[in-house]
Amino acid sequence: MEHLTKMRRVLESLCDRGSRRAPVTFAALFHTFQRILELNNQILERIADMGDKLGGDYIFDGEYIRTSCLQMGNLVYELVYNFNILAPQKYPALDGVFHGIRHDIEEELAGRVVIPRTEYVIPYDIISGDFDDVVGGKNTHIGEIRNRLEMTVPEGFAITTRAFQSFLDHNRLHQPLEEILQAWQSNAVSTNEASQKIHAMIMAGTPAPAMARAIQKAVRQLQHKTRGRRLRLAVRSSAMGEDSEHSFAGQYRSFLNEAPSNLVARYKEVLASTFSASAMEYRRLKGFHAREVVMAVACQRMIEPAVSGVLYSLDPADPTREIMVISAAWGLGEPIMNGSAAADRFTVSREAPHQVQQRGVVPKLRQWTSLEGGGCEFQPVADALQNRPSLSDAQIRELAETALLIERYFKSPQDIEWAYDRQGRLVVLQARALNVASHMVPAVCDLAAVTERYPVVFAHQGIIVQNGIATGKVFIVQTDRDLEAFPNGAILVAKQTSPRYAKVARKAGGIITDAGTSTGHMAAIAREFRIPTIVNTAVATEKLAAGQAITLDAQENVVYAGRIKELCYFNYMEDTFEETYEYRLLRRVLKKITPLNLVDPHAKDFAPPACRSYHDITRFIHEKAVEVLAGLDYRHRLQDATAGKKLDLEIPLDLILIDIDGGLQEDGAGRTVTREQIRSIPMRAFLDGLCSPGVWSREPMSVDFTSFMSSLTRTFSSHLVDPQRVGQNLAVLSGNYANINLRLGYHFNMIDAYIGERVNDNYAYFRFMGGVTDPTRRSRRARLIRETLAQHDFNVDLRGDLVIGRIKKLGRPEMEAKMVLLGRLVGFTRQLDVKMSSDQKVDEFTEQFARLLTKEAVVHRLGRETP
Repeated sequence: MEHLTKMRRVLESLCDRGSRRAPVTFAALFHTFQRILELNNQILERIADMGDKLGGDYIFDGEYIRTSCLQMGNLVYELVYNFNILAPQKYPALDGVFHGIRHDIEEELAGRVVIPRTEYVIPYDIISGDFDDVVGGKNTHIGEIRNRLEMTVPEGFAITTRAFQSFLDHNRLHQPLEEILQAWQSNAVSTNEASQKIHAMIMAGTPAPAMARAIQKAVRQLQHKTRGRRLRLAVRSSAMGEDSEHSFAGQYRSFLNEAPSNLVARYKEVLASTFSASAMEYRRLKGFHAREVVMAVACQRMIEPAVSGVLYSLDPADPTREIMVISAAWGLGEPIMNGSAAADRFTVSREAPHQVQQRGVVPKLRQWTSLEGGGCEFQPVADALQNRPSLSDAQIRELAETALLIERYFKSPQDIEWAYDRQGRLVVLQARALNVASHMVPAVCDLAAVTERYPVVFAHQGIIVQNGIATGKVFIVQTDRDLEAFPNGAILVAKQTSPRYAKVARKAGGIITDAGTSTGHMAAIAREFRIPTIVNTAVATEKLAAGQAITLDAQENVVYAGRIKELCYFNYMEDTFEETYEYRLLRRVLKKITPLNLVDPHAKDFAPPACRSYHDITRFIHEKAVEVLAGLDYRHRLQDATAGKKLDLEIPLDLILIDIDGGLQEDGAGRTVTREQIRSIPMRAFLDGLCSPGVWSREPMSVDFTSFMSSLTRTFSSHLVDPQRVGQNLAVLSGNYANINLRLGYHFNMIDAYIGERVNDNYAYFRFMGGVTDPTRRSRRARLIRETLAQHDFNVDLRGDLVIGRIKKLGRPEMEAKMVLLGRLVGFTRQLDVKMSSDQKVDEFTEQFARLLTKEAVVHRLGRETP
């Protein structure tokens, strides 16, 4: 990483020279803000480029990964530096967070898998899909099924990858382990000899005291959950990467019905099985490096099943038959997996009500059973059960419904181990992807003929962000509240892209939006979770109806009415993951680059300590840079505030304009400017709205004495009333930027907006508060403003009579229209709190403003049509 260090020193030197300059003017700060916007775009473009490589359509090598990570690190470093100029000493933790993430990436590039800094033990009730590097594939899937899908799984906990690292550190096994593996790779020792030596070393080791205490505590907590019943454990492997792109099926040890006192010994057996002869050869065949081997362990309370088995959500032998295959037998299901016992076989329709199409009931003479003292053995099956079907039709339907939910959630056919306990409850034991690609060719031989039978809703409109096929029912998202009700497998349809859609990323079958870009925050999320996505269609919310069944073809950019199963088969043919070391390395470094954990700017954890990726840092800085710029004290920052010019308007607004970079036409030394001389895109649009006919009311308002005194005795914090003036209004302009601070009567408006040709740069930030009346009337006006903004796709936060609205990442025409709306809204609501005598007035004036907008739209349209 010598070239990275050299580049960093050069950039730091340039930064140090810049820091010795004269005090920073507002114009300089604004140019810093523009640089932040540029860097934000470059980082998102780089994230998109690296994410595209995971789609499998591009060839890349290790040099591409190293170069991309170097470029990304330098961009984020410069972003942090520029943000510190804009907001000096405001977020000191940001530098440390950046350096920590960059260090982890450097470790991965050096061939050292980074073990997350976590606890030694994590209970299942907090495990989510973000934990795969911490608890391994098997534990992650079980945690997701339990916590996201709310299905019953065995109670338990994961012994983490950090515990694995701790075990090796405590017993000083790293060097001898590496020496044995190097000897094996050079064929100096045989696979069996190397495996036996490693097994002996691990079994001779002991966990560190802190790790041992964590395991004992987890066992006690699990014992408490059993409510006094005898606790027996299933101890299973959950290696990093297991049950994902590489199944490692049967390569690692599992133990059933173990006493808690045996847990540490069985844990070591599972660790040792990481280096079994068969696992070592499997990894060599798949091109794994020795340092990629990281093991977590699943510890689950044993259940006493009446019947157990395996379900394939598609038939691996013929996936086009639209059936599921279920194998079932009495007792524990282990013999079904290893083929040592007879099992019933049911083929079941994937379509509700999931009719059984074939029943293969066989004599089941023995069953695998847990013993009282530990361990398992075969025992005879009661005569009455030997020839009886092991599953009822109701249980088969429940299994089929459960399997489809899991399949939709993980977005691929599934191999599911399950059991029914003696109380008749279905328990999901584990789930992993089912590989059916090799059998799919006959299903997709004539896709053109198949798709001709389905109506096209729209085609070739918008931008493909993530390739893939998705079928499901349309779910239209209008507000954040809608996300709480988002169903598994639905197609998310919305007017705009939003990072908040990360909340349902694991549920969404696909995403379609009216507006958006391929380099935004949501686009990165779609690539990370491999969600078929098309953005910027302009017509999705108009042409798609809630609940409508559709097929989203994000390969060919077509949306069909109805569910086209053949396209889904085509999707299953695609190689979900590559098997090269470079591909796995890219996936690992992208976990430090791409994931977006900072979703909601209003959340308490929207802060530097919560940043776990470059994307988090970029999102945080972009959001906060807008807030910082909007909240600057302009009169203190501007070197010569008297250089401003008064705006000559047809409405009585005492507004001073200060041009920092091309916001006004050059007109010499005049002290007054007209609207025609304004070049600032957002300012011009705002004034178009503010001066619209019928918006600015000139009628006098009568205020009762109590309300007036209530407004006068109110105090405001400085950050809400900045600039602190009671008379003059101020706007700071550039060609693409406007910061407008207005005090109209006794309320405050602040609008901060940037509008240009790059969609990712565009935003409008609106803040409104105050009034001349009592708090009740002011809050009513605030509700009106909130509802109006929300109806026009703003993200709105309401706190009493304070309204904060945000909108961003729309094209220039759309953003100009939003600024016109804000101008009209400011003018219309200027003295409206006086009229808010009842709650009904909120609806009345909301409708009145909507009619005004409709009238303006008609006038505008007629004006364009008039010769």
